[in-house]
Amino acid sequence: MSTFETLDERFKPCVKPTAKLDHLYDGCRWAEGPAHFPAHRALVWSDIPNDRILRYDEATGNVGEFRKPAGYTNGHTVDSQGRLVSCEHGNRRVTRTEHDGTITVLADTYDGKRLNSPNDVVVRSDGTVYFTDPSYGIEGWYEGYAAEPEQERCHVFRIDAVTGTLSIAADDFDRPNGLAFSLDERLLYVSDTGVKNMRVLDVADDGALTNGREFARCTVGGFDGFRLDEAGRIWTSAGDGVHVYDPDGTLLGKVLVPEIVANVAWGGYKRNRLYICATTSLYAVLLPVAGAKTM
Repeated sequence: MSTFETLDERFKPCVKPTAKLDHLYDGCRWAEGPAHFPAHRALVWSDIPNDRILRYDEATGNVGEFRKPAGYTNGHTVDSQGRLVSCEHGNRRVTRTEHDGTITVLADTYDGKRLNSPNDVVVRSDGTVYFTDPSYGIEGWYEGYAAEPEQERCHVFRIDAVTGTLSIAADDFDRPNGLAFSLDERLLYVSDTGVKNMRVLDVADDGALTNGREFARCTVGGFDGFRLDEAGRIWTSAGDGVHVYDPDGTLLGKVLVPEIVANVAWGGYKRNRLYICATTSLYAVLLPVAGAKTM
């Protein structure tokens, strides 16, 4: 079976037909939230039901536990200072792992009420943190702890870079999930697994989100996590692999994966190795394009 499916001629320069999908690790119950650390040549990702963060060493190919228990972490990102920022289902909070290993809580309540179960997170270049807060982690015991929601809805939240103040950035999503900025940070893409689409919102200078509109609707399964490449194309999770969208909204092609994909991250010393978290496994594929530079 081919690794790729081309739906638009513009997809051809994005892949090499002979490139192999590498199966790097299995044994997860639900693999999610990959984040890459170039200085360490390492990738960390969540195995949510097993309540652990795993670490893949690019130099040796070895996998070990980075943290367990891990608060049933889901999505991760790396900030401009190289610190890990994580969404924890179990503790219903967003945290940052400092360079000395200590953990700082960035957000756990809004308006005096506990968050639902923070899911995925991005950090803007000015330090502003945006995260999604659907209720998946409290809807049962599989990915966290069953509980009644205290928030009235599932929101996209923003943490002010200077004051640390938490505010609602967008309040009209069903189940907001993955999110990523455009290359110039003037747009924020957010997937909504509740309605199986991806929306895009304008980002003002002060961080406010406005003018939300549909960017794409998933054709197989639903969108979850995603990342952009150096040309602004969106590489997003879907039911049959990774779907690649042009910034104009056209589905260009797919990286076919034999498991349901949850999230992706760019790695390798050229940022051209796409890591793929898919159900029980970690995969990777080497590409002729590189991922967008992050913080």
